[in-house]
Amino acid sequence: MKLGIVGLPNVGKSTLFNALTGSSAETGSYSNAAAKPNIGQARVPDERLDWLAEYYHPKKYTPATIEFVDVVGIKKGAGRGNAYLQTIRQVDALVHVVRCFESDELFTEPADAVRDAETLDLELILADIELVERRLDRAKKNAKSGDKKYRREVDMCTELLTHLEDGKPASSFPFTEEDRDILQDGGLLTIKPVIYAANLDEDGMAHYAEDPQFLALSRLAEAQGAAVLPVAAKFEEDISGMDAEDAALFMEELGLTERGLDRLIRTSYELLGYISFLTAGEDEVRAWTIVRGTKAPRAAGKVHTDIERGFIRAEIVAFDALKASGTMAAAREKGLVRMEGKEYVMQDGDVTFFRFNV
Repeated sequence: MKLGIVGLPNVGKSTLFNALTGSSAETGSYSNAAAKPNIGQARVPDERLDWLAEYYHPKKYTPATIEFVDVVGIKKGAGRGNAYLQTIRQVDALVHVVRCFESDELFTEPADAVRDAETLDLELILADIELVERRLDRAKKNAKSGDKKYRREVDMCTELLTHLEDGKPASSFPFTEEDRDILQDGGLLTIKPVIYAANLDEDGMAHYAEDPQFLALSRLAEAQGAAVLPVAAKFEEDISGMDAEDAALFMEELGLTERGLDRLIRTSYELLGYISFLTAGEDEVRAWTIVRGTKAPRAAGKVHTDIERGFIRAEIVAFDALKASGTMAAAREKGLVRMEGKEYVMQDGDVTFFRFNV
């Protein structure tokens, strides 16, 4: 999974990036116009994988990972021609960091989460307008050959351009399945799922359910079909370097039971419809991220294309059933280990061994 972190300047994007990835990216205003995006990874915590590692004592432990791309703060009016936005065209979803805290040192205006969210949304629309204009120009040239595909692309891009110019995101455009095939590699920003990260100070985080900025942003997110997540980026950055016991004590003061990374991962998995299946043995225990609804052969292809090509069946036991049984042998005796075929739809937490022949 790859998530792009976006936001206006000084809202806490890089601070959140550091907290999520354990990095030390420079925070504050970017003074270098050629600044590159910050890129980092975070492991997806999974207690199921930890249990399997204790059981198998594997040579290798491989959790799922998330890649975060943190781009330069987007200033008002910079949507068109913003080279930084090109680096997040292919991310799976956007984490839109919105200021929900006051700071006389950094800002001359009081916090207004909805205003700021809508300002950045407009910049993303402007960037998409530029992309669709280029796509339309190419489609018009190609359509001169008489190819129906390009004539349809001209029509679709023309309609989409009007939609965007009306200030509407691509996510609300009535795409047909044919349109989606055309746009598969388009990289539209405003069609991507969005998680609004409401960045609060510590006091605001402790009472976020009553915070007016968070509540206003939540209403906007609900209207857009987006997710919203309260975070205290500076606090998260501070505890990211602590040991687990000290971090837990500080989190308890804010009434938190889990890190912001864990909450963001869970939110992003739910928003994108992702689940994990697990493979385990003495060589390696590993988590694999797939889209909910994926059938067994396609899941096998995540492990290796040869396994998908030569798929015979999948030997599966639900993790909870395995853990309750204590051992794989006990799970087999209870009839909890199943043989599934090509039509089986993978479930979250399936401990899987693929049988194949090529």
